[in-house]
Amino acid sequence: MVAQPIAFFDSGVGGLPYLEAARRLLPGRRFIYLADRAGFPYGTKTPQAVQALAVQAVLALATRFQPVAIVVACNTATEVAIDAMRAALPTVPIVGTVPAIKPAAAFSSVKRIAVVATQRAAEEPYLLRLAEQWAADCQLTRLGDGALVDFIERRLFTASPEERLAAVRPAVEKTLAAGADVLVLGCTHFLHMAADFLAAVPAGRHLRLVDSRQGVAQQVARVVERATAETGSGADAGSGASAEPDLMFLTGPEPFEARYEDFARRFGLEPAGSLY
Repeated sequence: MVAQPIAFFDSGVGGLPYLEAARRLLPGRRFIYLADRAGFPYGTKTPQAVQALAVQAVLALATRFQPVAIVVACNTATEVAIDAMRAALPTVPIVGTVPAIKPAAAFSSVKRIAVVATQRAAEEPYLLRLAEQWAADCQLTRLGDGALVDFIERRLFTASPEERLAAVRPAVEKTLAAGADVLVLGCTHFLHMAADFLAAVPAGRHLRLVDSRQGVAQQVARVVERATAETGSGADAGSGASAEPDLMFLTGPEPFEARYEDFARRFGLEPAGSLY
């Protein structure tokens, strides 16, 4: 039996480090990645608009690939649309991504943490509920940085080192000014610039970065294992490389731009055009 693929989607390229983490745990699996280029960015849209885009994405992935699971590798889409996606597609397990508040609270020695996310995600009540549940003893600073999301999507590989540092410096400075010693990367895009965040920390200051990719990857592995046991859909998934390539799709009619081809290659995916 040919194993069903695992599908990932995000508003853009942010979910790629999450796919990479899952691939390490599930090396025999085939992966499909969808970047919703036509819907980008999600962080400036209304919850209703994000819900519509997210539901469209999961339905398209399910129809085309019959995946064993779909990973919403986007904090904004998860926070505002996970229930809508699961209601629209009850037959496929959907794994969400949320900011790593719980480990951040555990790591903070001063009980002050910050989360940098899209503007939409930073404003969502969902984030406050996470903090109340897992970091009630911590002071939380919420930072919305839509400009950084756009920078990563469009300029990550062409910007100079100085431009990269300038792009992350506002979030780092605001985090340190709030007295926080842990910064949660609450948008999947920001993982692409983790080294830049650390490089922007002034000498003599300490800041720990936290993200959710490992926790999400482990949850994906559990979901796939459960689906395999129940349906046999993952037969032989871990016994060797998939015979079919891992693919990256975009949305919208425009050509597959060079910057997306670059992302695809760097993460071991073949550019595959537009899904819809």
